[in-house]
Amino acid sequence: MQQADPLPERPRWPHKTVHSADGVEIAVHDLGGMGPELLFSHATGFHGRCYLPVAHALRDRFHSVALDYRGHGDTALPHGHLVEWDKYGDDAMAVARSLDTPVLAFGHSMGGASLLMAAHRDPTLFSRLVLFEPIVMPPEGLRGDGSPSPMVTGARRRRSTFASIDAAIANYASKPPLMSFTPAALDAYVRFGFRPDAHGHVHIKCRPETEAATFETSGAHDTWDVLPEITIAVLVVAGVVEPMQPSSIAALVADRLANATYLQLDDLDHFGPMTHPDRVAELIADFLLAS
Repeated sequence: MQQADPLPERPRWPHKTVHSADGVEIAVHDLGGMGPELLFSHATGFHGRCYLPVAHALRDRFHSVALDYRGHGDTALPHGHLVEWDKYGDDAMAVARSLDTPVLAFGHSMGGASLLMAAHRDPTLFSRLVLFEPIVMPPEGLRGDGSPSPMVTGARRRRSTFASIDAAIANYASKPPLMSFTPAALDAYVRFGFRPDAHGHVHIKCRPETEAATFETSGAHDTWDVLPEITIAVLVVAGVVEPMQPSSIAALVADRLANATYLQLDDLDHFGPMTHPDRVAELIADFLLAS
């Protein structure tokens, strides 16, 4: 009896770029695996290869790919350009169109909102979506009182340079929220999220100001208004619901979508894909492969 070929541990292509709006070249990474294509869409301040542990858990069911949004990972924010959430939607749409549509996709936080923007602009792009706490603000916003988010201040204060990759990992492993990441998830966040210089120091690829501006303008898109017009099947997942956190609006997003299922997991938080990648992988597979 002939044995099946082993699963590919190495990607088919390590890196490519896709043209998006404003002449931006979006970095796209092959995360490996076999089966239908699954697109990973990352959160603010993260990058596509942060989801390698989730993709690894799905490697026998999906061929996973991930993009780096403009200003994140290996995709540059054009000099002098402002952060605009609608442009993140352009990036998601460009990458999805470069794949075999309709595409299956998973979006985390900002990445979930970006997929919804793309799905509204081109209803043929996606067949099913799994969204983990997508950032789609209701009219009253996340905090309700219009006060600034502490995430903005925290991002602007973020340390951007370390003596080495190991030093960066040790730093993040000692403080929340990254201390809760699995070792593989933390390693992926740092190893692919920092760039070395000629002296061996490493510098974060997503500039603190870009991350802060993304948090600051998270309500500056009209995705909330168009949610009822998106008709594809969507699973909206939330961790424990906490005031003034993305989890607090996830059920509202699901309610406004035309064909959504809502799932709340009270033992996870906003970083569930990094703290529990195997569990998130299973819920992705259960929904995306459902007949």
